[in-house]
Amino acid sequence: MSSAADDARATGKGAHALRTDGPVVLLTGANRGTGRAVAEGLHAAGWRVHALSRTPTRLPWLHEVACDLRHPEQVGPAVDRVATAAGGLDAVVTGGVVRALGDVASLPLDDWREAVDVNLTSVLALVQSALPHLRRGGGRIVLMGSHAGSRFFEGGAAYCMTKASLKALAEVLLLEERGHGVCTTLLSPGAIANLPGDNSPTKMATSSVAQAVRWALEAPDDTTVGELELRPARLPAHPPVSGLDRLQAV
Repeated sequence: MSSAADDARATGKGAHALRTDGPVVLLTGANRGTGRAVAEGLHAAGWRVHALSRTPTRLPWLHEVACDLRHPEQVGPAVDRVATAAGGLDAVVTGGVVRALGDVASLPLDDWREAVDVNLTSVLALVQSALPHLRRGGGRIVLMGSHAGSRFFEGGAAYCMTKASLKALAEVLLLEERGHGVCTTLLSPGAIANLPGDNSPTKMATSSVAQAVRWALEAPDDTTVGELELRPARLPAHPPVSGLDRLQAV
């Protein structure tokens, strides 16, 4: 696969052609796990990577703007700062997430509100602020979903609900924005080895998920990936039967 920067120079088309020094992508959740892998993969492919971060990584190539997704009202001004500094936006990837787990009977309302604000409301705020910039060059959006959005489990009310709602948002965005040249992809992965030291052979590596994000962003100009589902290639010998671990056996 050629780099996005090479594609822009070679084709002179689409979102990748706005700048000859590399297209601009804005990420959330880039400080660790899958989000960090996405940031690293796009940077290596020639993208200029910007991030909204509550906890900065201070990587020299990652351009960060302070923003706490728990407070969605911070998102719009932060997006505008990124677009001004970068000279526009070509793509957005929303990876910031809170996994608020707990039984319906006892889930604290504060945990529920935080999940809704981070996993859903901040995404809407980000998309609304980014769309005027993305429309100018035929940009792309990747919303990071989850199998939790369609395969529910005990203790997952807040997480499953927000991911299910994100699926609806992605489809509505795809329907509404193609006329403006903006294409949206919902990426729905199963079990990912997200935590440090997790080398489970029955989970996907973060770098593997990052490759799928890049593929969606760099799809041909006449194609959009509406939804991309990812599953681990191998199943555990004794599949989990309850809670979040159910997703390892899908």
